[in-house]
Amino acid sequence: MRNVLKSTSILATAGLALSLAACGSSGSSSDPNAPLKVVASPTPHGQILKYVKDNLAEKAGLKLDIKEVTDYVTPNTAVQDGSADANYFQHVPYLEDFNKKHGTDIVSVEPVHLEPLGLYSKKVKAIADLPDGATVGLPNDATNEGRALKLLADNKLITLKEGVTTAATPADVTGNPKNLKWKELEAAQLPRSVADLDAAVINGNYALDSGLKPATDALVLEKADGNPYANILAVKKGKENDPRVKKLAELLHSAEVKKYIDDTYKGSVIPAF
Repeated sequence: MRNVLKSTSILATAGLALSLAACGSSGSSSDPNAPLKVVASPTPHGQILKYVKDNLAEKAGLKLDIKEVTDYVTPNTAVQDGSADANYFQHVPYLEDFNKKHGTDIVSVEPVHLEPLGLYSKKVKAIADLPDGATVGLPNDATNEGRALKLLADNKLITLKEGVTTAATPADVTGNPKNLKWKELEAAQLPRSVADLDAAVINGNYALDSGLKPATDALVLEKADGNPYANILAVKKGKENDPRVKKLAELLHSAEVKKYIDDTYKGSVIPAF
């Protein structure tokens, strides 16, 4: 899921207008023989679903109807209003915030993949080489800043106040043995600024867009296991037991899909199962 907190009212309006057009006016169905309608972001979500449709679904007796959209509102409104059966584009922190703000009751079925956040530098080759007083760039939006600080804490560069995780800010740093200094910038600006900093924590999509290769260029990367930012298959509450949803979840967790993700994205997208 890309920088979801940048969704604007314009995207929201466009998403609502596109809901029926994107997902078909006939709506979703609980018929186990009907196609499962899934709304997804094009990359990598739609690509992963297309791999499942082309290579695994028929043998498993699953028909997939994949609808790709580029905003972050349509997938949830379509699932909520019943014009789609499931979506695949978001992580749990975004889903929880969306439910709270919109009064929806969408739930996670399974985590599928992570687009990992990483620490990058043009000046050092390892985190141990960061000098005392180094300046580290952080994304300045709430979700990604907390995520960035957790990455640094997980790699022993800092410690955070007990009980603070994804909501962390620099004020929550309780241990900082290298006396790191923070430069808070828009997430999209960090790849352009990393050369002027000692290091920067950069979102996976922005790293890729700037020509960085997360698997080889990052000093450290987020791990997928247990990561709250893993992108999920989601449905409206009550549809978790739809046999088609269960079948898709099983296929998305298959060895074939894991190999496809590993071979296609080479560490820039990581299986979360």
